[in-house]
Amino acid sequence: MQVGTQFAGPVPAGASKKWFTHSWPVGEHVVWTVVPTTIGATGAQVAWDVQVQMAGAGLLTYWITVRNLSAAEVQVQGRYAVLT
Repeated sequence: MQVGTQFAGPVPAGASKKWFTHSWPVGEHVVWTVVPTTIGATGAQVAWDVQVQMAGAGLLTYWITVRNLSAAEVQVQGRYAVLT
């Protein structure tokens, strides 16, 4: 299994932010997770969803939308795992 961090950045309070990452081989099974790196007071801080585009011959683009559920800015990391 290959794992890593693809992106990092802030998501403003109560807002959503979208990242994309391109040129992933269509034959790889990629799992995306978003992890807050800012300490939160109570409850869940973020939710995310992943959309996929066939961007070229055998290549995928992933669009990851992160929604901040809290009343404060949250720093996040977008992490991936390529399953074998």
